[in-house]
Amino acid sequence: MYCGSTQIIKFDNISSIFVLMDTTLKNRYDIIIIGGGAAGFFSAANIAISRPDVTILILEQSKEVLNKVRISGGGRCNVTHACFDAKTLANYYPRGHRELIGPFTKFGCQDTVDWFDEQGVRIETLDDGCMFPVSNTSQTIIDCFINCTDLPTISVKTQSKVNDILFKNDDTSHYTLIADSQEYITDTLIITAGSSPNIWRILEREGYEISSAVPSLFTFNLPKHPISTMMGLTVPDAIVQIKNTKIATSGPLLITHWGLSGPAVLKASAWGARDLANMRYDFEAIVDWLPKITTDDISQLRNSNAKRKIRTHCPLSLPTRLWHYMIDTIGIHPDKVWADITKIEMNALITSVKAMTFNVQGKTTFKEEFVTAGGVALSQVNFKTFESKKHSKLYFAGEILDIDGVTGGFNFQAAWTGGYLVAQDILNSI
Repeated sequence: MYCGSTQIIKFDNISSIFVLMDTTLKNRYDIIIIGGGAAGFFSAANIAISRPDVTILILEQSKEVLNKVRISGGGRCNVTHACFDAKTLANYYPRGHRELIGPFTKFGCQDTVDWFDEQGVRIETLDDGCMFPVSNTSQTIIDCFINCTDLPTISVKTQSKVNDILFKNDDTSHYTLIADSQEYITDTLIITAGSSPNIWRILEREGYEISSAVPSLFTFNLPKHPISTMMGLTVPDAIVQIKNTKIATSGPLLITHWGLSGPAVLKASAWGARDLANMRYDFEAIVDWLPKITTDDISQLRNSNAKRKIRTHCPLSLPTRLWHYMIDTIGIHPDKVWADITKIEMNALITSVKAMTFNVQGKTTFKEEFVTAGGVALSQVNFKTFESKKHSKLYFAGEILDIDGVTGGFNFQAAWTGGYLVAQDILNSI
């Protein structure tokens, strides 16, 4: 590793070798990582486990490292998802699904579980496929990374914003980073800075194509909509479709005091991230509350429940409050029995159940799950190693890339996969 420059000095015809320390060497590292998040620490941990002698500097611009890991999953950290086929797993990524198939065959969800198990961290699977540490706290994951990188050869500097990067060129074989009014030098640079406009700007200046950043994984705002009075109500399996698009997603749907949320909505926001941004978040969302029930099934209810009052007898698997909301909105008299429902009322009821339309006006960040679509264009990256095609020994992983997944541990899995393959390529070259 780096130790200084060597010169031969003669004293009375005796040659002595002295190591003359270059004053810049205190800021020279084998590897520098920009970004102290999931991908950055996973790269560092995998390198450190195999080569604890390698000097690594992690630069993080915020006050704390691994902050997103800390708050993910309500403080529990949704580490990954129980999806063990590479092609199936890749389908959970609106951007990056084609590029990730190969990497997932090398380091997928099962590899993640095995890796943490080797470090003494057990992972469990919930009914929805989401996977969390058995300890039920994200601090377990943070402690794991800190333990792996707690070496004298690894330095972590927080509140260190990288203001500029001088890239390798014909005149120099190393990268120079400007941060904290200091210069840091390395031959190998890993950029895992997340959604960083500052780093994107530097890369764009260097000739990299950056896909424009737009929000992903957000909820739908319904200003002053009466359905918001049922905040907290959940339907376990709904379909959300964005009108005039091909976007249609399924899953649990949650009514909040500001509008619609839950996995079905979050997935729709991810797959429609760019379309919805172009619509300025003013669009119509159509909800099918019971995808497994057909319109004919609902029509037959008039005969099978003829003498029962429609308000007090709901033969559908809908929450009572939602059913009453539908009946009241349509204007069906509370004492009316099923047999007396008019054709117009029945059609309105079918529409309410199968295609209730909401005028969405705006979005709301979904707590810690918020991610950004956009970043380094994927055509500029070798996905066998996550190395740049433009500069040698420059790597990208995590949200700095134009890769993002739906909610459920998929964004972390992309970070683990990228970080692992970066580490392996570096280990193979040193």
